[in-house]
Amino acid sequence: MDSFTGIDELKGAVSSCISLGPELQVTHPATLRGDLLDRLVSTAVFAPDASLRDAARWVIRQAAARCGAWSASIHKLYMARGRGECSGFTVPAINIRGLTYDVARAVFRAARTGDTGVLILEIARSEIGYTEQRPAEYIAVVMAAALKEGFQGPIFVQGDHFQFRPTSYAADPATETQAVLDLTREAIEAGFLNIDIDASTLVDLSQGTLDEQQRVNYERAAQCTAEIRRLQPDGIDISIGAEIGEVGKKNSTPEELCAFMDGLRRALEQAGSQVAGPSKISVQSGTSHGGIPLPDGSIAEVKLDFDTLDRLSRAARERYGMAGAVQHGASTLPDELFDRFPQVETAEIHLATGFQNMIYSHPAFPAGLKAEIEAHLHQAHAGERRPGQTDEQFIYKARKKAFGPFKQQMWDLDSDIREAIGACLEERFFSLFGQLGVRGTRDLVGRLVTRQDVSMRRPSGI
Repeated sequence: MDSFTGIDELKGAVSSCISLGPELQVTHPATLRGDLLDRLVSTAVFAPDASLRDAARWVIRQAAARCGAWSASIHKLYMARGRGECSGFTVPAINIRGLTYDVARAVFRAARTGDTGVLILEIARSEIGYTEQRPAEYIAVVMAAALKEGFQGPIFVQGDHFQFRPTSYAADPATETQAVLDLTREAIEAGFLNIDIDASTLVDLSQGTLDEQQRVNYERAAQCTAEIRRLQPDGIDISIGAEIGEVGKKNSTPEELCAFMDGLRRALEQAGSQVAGPSKISVQSGTSHGGIPLPDGSIAEVKLDFDTLDRLSRAARERYGMAGAVQHGASTLPDELFDRFPQVETAEIHLATGFQNMIYSHPAFPAGLKAEIEAHLHQAHAGERRPGQTDEQFIYKARKKAFGPFKQQMWDLDSDIREAIGACLEERFFSLFGQLGVRGTRDLVGRLVTRQDVSMRRPSGI
């Protein structure tokens, strides 16, 4: 996909279908959805000039809104679920690490086919780094994909795992806390209206009581919650997620959930903040991010505790009015398990590595590029290789970090390759939406999520 080389060229090209008056108007949507939109999204990602990237992102966001797709918070829907007004589904939160435009298009095609309105597209703090996708870029690409596929309705874009790094926090708590707050501010300014704060990495299980174990977690979560409420657009409650157990560690308990939530409420009250708290809470019930690769590269069987999820979701709803528990690290689970999540009223599950695996393992993915990526990983990330790891295990764990350095090469793959991968992903998304009970939820979203557009600063030159 070619990018525009300057703002004047961009303005001239879009004049065939967009009026850049005091308010942007889309005059010919079909023309916009052709090659022109592909050039706009390429410019939004790869243009060397920051002002040109900003211009393309603004045009995409404004055009998507005019065509019926806008950034929204899922908070009201989750609060309704906490009150028992809706149930029987689990919201898929999909992390897109690479081929973002093509993968998001596949998501929206599957959503349109299945009349799906309840889904989240997200990116984690760590992913923002190694995939080289800042929040303003990510949301512009997601909105371009919705516009391309004619998807209409609210788009729930989420900052996932805005996580405190324990080593950095131990060395300098103030600096690490500020880093999370700065990223949160950047995401909200970019248009993210759903933020998951993760200070569960700071839980100290050596302490004698549950309150003491969770204290730093709930204090930092309260600080971030108050800041999000201060920054959020007028009239919108950003959906906030919190976390009580680091993924991959010991399973969470209802007692830990209560210790965290009670502590969070006290911390907010002591700070004088009378603000809405989290709408959901992430827990650990037996999974790990990306799964556990065996020496041959296959994934070990996971012993997921659905009884734990059931108890924690009930506690979250009945005691604190939240939507329920959130399950991370779910994308590599066996297919037959996914319909269990709605049965135990899991509010949300986060899905990433399974889709990454589908991209890399697809027969159309070029063998030469794959070999180049693996050579890069062996050289650039050799220090991350654990003793005793086979090549297959190392590549499986490390290849997510190739999406940034090889972003341009992946976007430049032939269209037939990207379409073949997209078609495979679309089929998978459609199946998952059925298993998770979110097909047919567009009317539900329409009833519970009211439209409120967020103003964006108009770039100079537009």
